Amino acid sequence: MSRLYLIGFLLLVHFSGFSQNNLKKYLEFAKEQYDKGDYYYALEYYNKAMSLDSNTIDIIWQVAETYRAYKDYRKAEYYYKKVYDREEAKIYPSSLLYVGLMQKQNGKYEEALETFKKAKKKYYKDKKGYNYLKSKREIESTLWAISNRNDSLDVSGSTLSDNVNTQNSEFGHGIYNGSLIFSSLRADSINSSEEVYETNYRTKLFESEMETPVSSFKQSEQLKDLIGENNSIGNGSFSLDGTRFYYSSCQDEGYNYRCKIMVARYIDGKWINPDTLGEIVNEPGANTTMPCIADINGTETLIFSSDREESEGGLDLFYSRIKNGNEYSKPRPIKNLNSPDNEVTPWWDSKNNRLYFASSWHDGFGGQDVFYSDNNGQFTNPVNVGLPINSPANDLYFFKYEDTLFVTSNRIGVRYAKNPTCCSDIFCFKPPVQPEPPTAIETLFELNKRLPVTLYFHNDRPDPDSRAIATKLTYMETYTAYTALLDEYKKEYAKGLTGERADEAREEIETFFIEYVDKGVSDLDYFKDLLLKELEKGVKIEVTIKGFASPLAKTDYNVNLTKRRISSLINYLRSYDNGVFVPYLDNTAENGGRVVFKEVPFGEYTANQLTSDNPNDVQNSVYSRAAAIERKIEIQSVNYLEENDKFPLKSEFPVVDGGQVKPSQKLKASYVIANRSETTVKLTSLTTSSEYLKSELPVNEIAPGQEITISAELDASGFKGHSMQYIDIKCEDCPGVLELYLTFEVKE
Repeated sequence: MSRLYLIGFLLLVHFSGFSQNNLKKYLEFAKEQYDKGDYYYALEYYNKAMSLDSNTIDIIWQVAETYRAYKDYRKAEYYYKKVYDREEAKIYPSSLLYVGLMQKQNGKYEEALETFKKAKKKYYKDKKGYNYLKSKREIESTLWAISNRNDSLDVSGSTLSDNVNTQNSEFGHGIYNGSLIFSSLRADSINSSEEVYETNYRTKLFESEMETPVSSFKQSEQLKDLIGENNSIGNGSFSLDGTRFYYSSCQDEGYNYRCKIMVARYIDGKWINPDTLGEIVNEPGANTTMPCIADINGTETLIFSSDREESEGGLDLFYSRIKNGNEYSKPRPIKNLNSPDNEVTPWWDSKNNRLYFASSWHDGFGGQDVFYSDNNGQFTNPVNVGLPINSPANDLYFFKYEDTLFVTSNRIGVRYAKNPTCCSDIFCFKPPVQPEPPTAIETLFELNKRLPVTLYFHNDRPDPDSRAIATKLTYMETYTAYTALLDEYKKEYAKGLTGERADEAREEIETFFIEYVDKGVSDLDYFKDLLLKELEKGVKIEVTIKGFASPLAKTDYNVNLTKRRISSLINYLRSYDNGVFVPYLDNTAENGGRVVFKEVPFGEYTANQLTSDNPNDVQNSVYSRAAAIERKIEIQSVNYLEENDKFPLKSEFPVVDGGQVKPSQKLKASYVIANRSETTVKLTSLTTSSEYLKSELPVNEIAPGQEITISAELDASGFKGHSMQYIDIKCEDCPGVLELYLTFEVKE
C-alpha cells in the first residue's frame, strides 16, 4: 500500500468518525430544542444533520415532525411524503395520514381527499385505531371543505396593529371594560436574529385599550399583577359580576405544559389574590386550561378544556356550575362536541346562548377551525362558522364585540420573521359599512353553486315492488334505512372474496357511503337553508330535479321508481322544521314566495350500461358501488320565476318508454299536454334532439284547460344500446320549455 493511499485512507476514517460524531451531536441538540418547543432552533440542527446524512429515514421523519410543529405546512408535506414514499407507513404508520393533513392545511383539498382515501385503506385492519378513524373523518371533512370553499361570510378582515400583534404569537381572549385582553408568546431578551438568551419564550397576559374604530387599540401593556414565576400565563375570562378573573397558568415540562386554572379578584382595576382552583376542577395530573364563564339557564358556569380521565382524546370541553362564586360542581364533559382530537378555546356568546370553540375533528377547512353550538337546554351539534373566519391554517380563540368578530390565526398574512405561517396574529372582521342588498343574479348564483345536490337510495326504494309514482316516506327516512344497511352491503359485495381483496371490497363500499351518500345529505342541508332564505324574501323559484336508477328493473318500472324518489325529497321539505316550506310549496305564503319543482324522471337510461342488470347477480346488480352510484336523484338547477311566471303547459307523463326495439324498427310515442293557465297559449316551436326523431305541432294554440296530443316517430337505426331523446315545445311569452322524453334500448 503506498504512503499516499494510506494517508488518504486514514483521513477518510478520521473524517468519517468526525462526521458521525457531529451527526450524533446535531441530532441530540436538535431533539433537545424540539422538546423545549424551540422548533426554529431545532430545525437549524436537523438541517445540519441532513447535510451529513440525508437518507436515514429516522432523520427525515424528525425533520417532517419539526416542520409540522413549526407550522411550516408546505415543507412538512414534502418531508412526510418523502418518508411515506420510502417506507409506505411500515416504520412510521402515521406518515401517510400526515401527508393528507398537510395537504389540507396547504389548501390542496382534492389531493388531500385522495390521500385520505388511500390512508383509510392502508389503516383498514385497525378500525379502532386513531389513524383509521382520523382518515375516515377527514374524508368527510375534506368533502365538506370542497363543497363549502366558495361560501363566505359578508365581512372584511384585517390583522390588528403593531400595538397588539408582533412577529411572535398573540392570542385574543376578549374585550372587557374597553380593553382587549390577550396573551403573547414573547421572550424576555432577544436579539435581531431571534436568538433567545437566559430564558424561553413564555406567554404572558397583556391588555390594550380600545380606540375608535373598534379594531384600533393603543400600545399594549403587560398585566404584571398576574405574572407567574417560570410559568406561562394565558387565556382569560371574567365572572358574570366582573369581580373575578379566571386564567390559565402552565408549568413548562419540556415539550408538554401542565396547566391549571387560576382565579384572581378584580378590584378597582387591579388583580389581587391569585389562587389555584381546587382539585375538583384542576384534576391532579391533568391539563386544565382555557377557562370561559357562561350564563347557562341562569347559572354561572365555568367551561374549560382538559385532558382529564373522562376525555375522549386530547383536550375536551367540560363544564362546572359555580355557586356563591367559589363552589364548583363536579365537571362534566360536553359529549356531543368532544372528539378524539382537541376541542379548545371556548367562548360564550351570552346574547345568543351560543358556545364557540375550536376543533380539528369536525368538518373544517384545515387544522383548527372555529365552530359554534347553541344551547337551548342542551348543546346542539357543532356548526362551522365558515370562511373567512376559518382558513386552511389554525383558527381559534374566537370572540365578538358588538358587530366585530375576532379570531386568532396563523394564516398567510400574519407578521413573521422566518416562516409565513409560524406564528399567530389576532384578526378582526367587520360587516360592510353600507351593505348592498344582493341582486337576484347574485343570490341565484349562491343557490346554483351548491348544485348538483345528489341523493342516493337503496335498490327499489322507496316502496319496493310498486308502480306508484309517489310515496309517503321522506328522503331522510329512506336515507336512514339505507345507511343502516352498510354492513349488509359490505358483506354481500365481499362475498366469495378473501384476504386483501375482501378487505378492499368492504372498504370500497364504506368509502362510497361516506363520499356520496352522506355527502348528499350534507349538501342538501345547506341547500335547503339557502332555498328557505330566498323564499322568505318573497321570490318564486323553479327547481329542476332529475331521477336515475340502476338497470336492474325494466325502464318503465324505473321511471315510476324515480318519480317516487323525487316525491320523497318533496315530502322531506314538507316535513322539515314543522312545515316551514309548506306555504311555499302550496302557494299560500303571505309574502308571495313559492317553490315549483320541475321533475324529470330519467329512469335507468343514463346509467352506465356495463352495470349488471342480472337479478340473480345481486352482488353486482344491487350491492356493488357501480350499481349503487346509479340509484339517485339530482337537484340540477334553480331558476327564478317572474311575478306570474309559471310555465302554462304540463304533461302528467312526460316520459314514454319504448322498451327494446330492433335497429330497423320505427318507434311511435304520444304525449298528452294541457294548458293549466287561465289564458290561451300560442305555441311557437317544436324541436327534437335528433334528425331520427320526427314530431309536429297539431295546433297553433291551446285554450285554457284544453288538452292536445303530441305524436312522435323515431327511426331506431340511428342508435345503439340505451338512449334518451327529447322534444322541446316553446310558447309565446313563456319562460323555458316543456320537455318530453322518449327512452328505448336498441338490440340486434
